[in-house]
Amino acid sequence: MNMIFRRATLKLAILAAAGFAAFGPGAVAAEELDTLKEKGVIRIAMSGAYPPFNFVNDQNEVVGFDPAIGTEIAKRMGMEAEIVTTAWDGIIGGLLANKYDAIVGSMTITAERDEVVDFVGPYYSDKRAIFTQPGSDIKSLEDLEGVKVGLTLGETHEGWARDRGYNINTYKGLPELLLELENGRVDAIVNDSIAAILAMGEKGQEFEMFGDPTTEPFGAGIAIREGNPELAAAMQAALDSMMEDGTYLEIAMEWIGADIR
Repeated sequence: MNMIFRRATLKLAILAAAGFAAFGPGAVAAEELDTLKEKGVIRIAMSGAYPPFNFVNDQNEVVGFDPAIGTEIAKRMGMEAEIVTTAWDGIIGGLLANKYDAIVGSMTITAERDEVVDFVGPYYSDKRAIFTQPGSDIKSLEDLEGVKVGLTLGETHEGWARDRGYNINTYKGLPELLLELENGRVDAIVNDSIAAILAMGEKGQEFEMFGDPTTEPFGAGIAIREGNPELAAAMQAALDSMMEDGTYLEIAMEWIGADIR
C-alpha cells in the first residue's frame, strides 16, 4: 500500500468515525481555548492500556506518565483535567467528534496524523523495537517473515508491519501483547521500546529484543483539533515551563525512571 493511499484511507476512516456532518461545506473551527477556560475543565483522552505511560490501577484510577503530564499542563493553564479512556484505534475519531479536547496518550507524531489533527510537543521520544521470548531464533527483521507478529491495533507499528507483509495479529493494548507473547500465541511483538521494557520488567517477564534499524527515533505528541493556535500555544507554553523548572523530570523519574525527552 503506497503512502498516498494510506494517508487518504486514514483520513477517510477518521472522518467517517467522527461523522461527516461536522466537516460540511463552510464549516469553520472556532478557537477553543476561551471556551475551555470558561468551563475550567479539559478532557484528555488515552487508551488506559499502555503501562507505565497510562493504565488503570487497582483503585480503578487512570495513572501513569501521560495522565501526570496532561494534568500538570491543565493545571498550568488554570484548568482541571478530566481523564477519558477509549479504544486506541478510534481515538482520533473521538477527538474530531468532540468527545474530548486533547489526546495525551503517547501518540507518535506522523505526517498522516498531522493531516487531520494538530500536535503540541513532542513531549518524549522513543524508538520501535521487536521483542521475543528468550532463546528465540528471531534476531532480525528478516526473521519476522513467516512467523506470527503481535501489535496494538491502530498504532503506527501496525501500518509498518502491514507494509512489510508480516503475518500479524492485533490487540487492544500492551498488556494483551505481553500475555500473547508469554503464552506463545505470537512469536514476536512490535512496540515502542520504553513501555515494553518497563512493563515486562515490572511483571518479571523475560524477553529478548532488537531495534528496528530502518526507522529513526520518533516523538510522541499531544493531539488537538485543527484550527486552535491559541490552545496549542498555551499547551506548549505549559509543557515548556514544566521542562524548564524540573517538574517534567520529576514526573519522568517517577513513572519511567529516566529523562526521556
